[in-house]
Amino acid sequence: MWTINDVMASAARKYGGRVAIVDGERRVSFSELEAEVGRTAAWMQAQGMRKGDKVAIQGRNSLAWATAFYAVLRTGAVAVPLNHKLAAAETTYILEHSESRFWLVEGSLYQQTVAIATPSNAPTAFALDPKGDKSVLPALAPHTEAGTGTSIDIGADDLAELLYTSGTTGRPKGCMHSHASALLAGIGSSMVFGLGQDDRVLIAMPIWHSFPLNNLLVSSLYFGACVVFMPEYHPRTFLQTIQAERCTLFFGAPIAYLMPLEKIPDFDEFDLSSVRAWLYGAGPIDAVSARVLMERYKSDRFYQLFGMTETGPTGTALLPDEQLAKAGSIGRCAVSGCDLKVMLDGGKIEAAPGENGEIWMRCQSMMKGYYRNPEATASAFRDGWYCTGDVAHIDEEGYLFIVDRLKDMVIIGGENVYSKEVEDVLAQHPAISEVAVIGMPDIAWGESLTAVIVPRAGETVDIDDVKTYCARYLARYKIPRLIRIIETMPRTPTGKVKKYMLRDATGTPGAG
Repeated sequence: MWTINDVMASAARKYGGRVAIVDGERRVSFSELEAEVGRTAAWMQAQGMRKGDKVAIQGRNSLAWATAFYAVLRTGAVAVPLNHKLAAAETTYILEHSESRFWLVEGSLYQQTVAIATPSNAPTAFALDPKGDKSVLPALAPHTEAGTGTSIDIGADDLAELLYTSGTTGRPKGCMHSHASALLAGIGSSMVFGLGQDDRVLIAMPIWHSFPLNNLLVSSLYFGACVVFMPEYHPRTFLQTIQAERCTLFFGAPIAYLMPLEKIPDFDEFDLSSVRAWLYGAGPIDAVSARVLMERYKSDRFYQLFGMTETGPTGTALLPDEQLAKAGSIGRCAVSGCDLKVMLDGGKIEAAPGENGEIWMRCQSMMKGYYRNPEATASAFRDGWYCTGDVAHIDEEGYLFIVDRLKDMVIIGGENVYSKEVEDVLAQHPAISEVAVIGMPDIAWGESLTAVIVPRAGETVDIDDVKTYCARYLARYKIPRLIRIIETMPRTPTGKVKKYMLRDATGTPGAG
C-alpha cells in the first residue's frame, strides 16, 4: 500500500502542469506542489524535525496549510491538525496532550494563545502564513536554499495524523491514523460520488476536520482533482467562488446549504450549474428542506455521507435518488471498505427491522486507537468492531435512521427517551429555528428534559404554546419540563451542537 508521500510523487509525474490547488489568485500545479513540499520538508529537517515527531498545524484553509501538512508527512513526522477556533486553553490542552514538538500556526492565533495560556514544554513555533508578521514568529521555510533533505523510510502503516475529535461530550481525544487509513477513507467515499481528474473540489469547511482533510484534500491528490480553497465559509463568498471557479463538488454541513437561502437575497442570480455533486454530513436533511434545496440549487445530486473521525471518516451514504423517499436516513449499507451492523443489548444480538440499536463499524480506514488513552481505546472496540455510540432505527427496507447518541438517551422515571425524537418534533414548530434537547438530573424522576431553543428571525417563542404543540405528538413524559430561549446554538466547527455547554448553562435562569 502506498503512503501519502507516494501519492504526491505519483500525482506530480502523472498530472504535472495541471492545477492542483487554487488559493485566491494563486494557482499551483501538481509538479510545483511536489517541489515546494520537498523544499519545505528539507527545511523542516534542518530545524530538527524527525520521524515520529508530532507537529501541530493551526490555521485556516490555505495553500500554506496544505504544503505544511504534506511536508510534515514527507519528514516522517505526524501531523496534528488544530481547530483554528479553539480557545487558548483548548489549544494548550491539545498541544500538551499530543506532545507536539513543533507548532506551525498563524501569527494571530499564536498571539491569542500565548497571551492567555502558555503550554508546558512549549513546542517550537513557526508562522504558517508566509506573509505573517515576522516579529511575532519566525517564518516557516523562508525562500532560501534548503537542500534536498534526507530520504526517510516511511511505510503505509506508519502514523500520519493525530485527529482530535470535536469534544461534544468532554475532552477531545486524538485519533491515530496511518498513511493507509487516511488514504483508504478518501478512496472509499470517493467511489460513492465518483471523484475524478475533471473535478474542481471546493473546500470551505475547516480543512483540519477529517472529511475535508482525508476525503477531499488527500483524495483529490490521489485522483488528480483540483482543490479550490476558501479560508473560511461565508455564504456569499461560497456562491461567488463556485460561480467564478466553476467548482464541481462541495461538502458542507446542512447549515452551509440553508444559510445562503436565508442570508443572500440575490441567491438565484448565481450560476451554480457547474456543481455535479452536493455532499453533506454532520446531520440529516428532512424531506421538506431537501425539496427546497433541490428547487433552489436546481439540482437533485445531493449525497449524505455519514462517518466519524475514528473511522477515517468512512461509513454510509444516502444517494441522490433516496434523498426524498428516505429523507433523514444515513443510508442502507456501508460504503466500500467498510462493514456495519446494528447491535442490541450491548452487542449480544443484531437488531432487526423495526428495532433500535447501536451502530458498530469495521473498516479498512479505522484508526489505530486514541493517543495516550488506552482505556478509551479498549472501551470503544469489541472484537474488532468500533462501537460508535450512535443509536439507529432500522426501517422495514433496512435503511438506518439515527435516533440519538447513547449518551443522549434520557431515562425519565424508568422510561427511555431519545432526545432526537423530541428535537424532531420541535423542529417542525413554525417559530423555532434550532433546538437541542438535553437531560438534567431530577430528584423525583431521575432525569427530566430541557429544550433549548433558538427562535426564527422575527418570531417570538411562547413557552405554553410550545408545550401544547409537543402534547399533540409526544407522550406526556416526553414533553420538556423546562424550555430555555437562546440567541445562538453553541456548535463545533462541523456543525454539531455542544450539548455539554448547554447542560453547563442550564443552571442559569431560564423559562419553564
